[in-house]
Amino acid sequence: MKVSLFLTCLADVVYPASVGKSTVEILERFGCEVDFPKKQTCCGQPAYNSGYHRETREVAKHMINVFKDAKFVVSPSGSCVTMLHEYVHLFEDDAEWKQRAEELKNKSYELTQFLVDVLNITDVGAKLNAKATYHTSCHMTRLLGVKEAPMTLLQNVEGLEFTELPNKEQCCGFGGTFAVKMLPISEQMVNEKVQHIEETEAEVLIGADLGCLMNIGGRINRQGKPIKVMHIAEVLNSR
Repeated sequence: MKVSLFLTCLADVVYPASVGKSTVEILERFGCEVDFPKKQTCCGQPAYNSGYHRETREVAKHMINVFKDAKFVVSPSGSCVTMLHEYVHLFEDDAEWKQRAEELKNKSYELTQFLVDVLNITDVGAKLNAKATYHTSCHMTRLLGVKEAPMTLLQNVEGLEFTELPNKEQCCGFGGTFAVKMLPISEQMVNEKVQHIEETEAEVLIGADLGCLMNIGGRINRQGKPIKVMHIAEVLNSR
């Protein structure tokens, strides 16, 4: 099965050696032939969320062209995959580009969604001896609708002691440009998120969106908390 990797900005710039590598190794382990279209760019979400829809349409057209020949597009970011799906709404007044956006939407998946719903894999053979909790990101759960797949895979990680995060449905305060525009509010939101993580006594915080993990992990680090932050791809690639 051929898969095109949409790595995303944060994975490419901040976490390539860990999240990017883990994503590729997991997919290859289960028979996928992974390619990386080098012309891929940002999905346009920061501009889109800030109201610059005309500019985002140009980014969307570029990304649609980049992945036009892909059979499947898989990404370690539920938020960015959600943005690929949002392209359809950008072209409501353009039948040709709306159809092309629909084609990209129908073949684009977040990593755990692809593993469980397309490859029918619920156990990747991962091992991690740790007490952990999981942050459910807003875009991935509320817009993309991916809720069960991460939990299914984590439940089958050998040695992982899992505790549900209190008030897990609450945003961490990142929200893309929200964290920049509404800094005082964002700071209070992430402080509350870290407090709930501490309540679980988890050694590891797991998540599937790098924006959230960067935000929460940065706060954990600044507060000097002994909690490790891991993307779910890193956990699933632990052996």
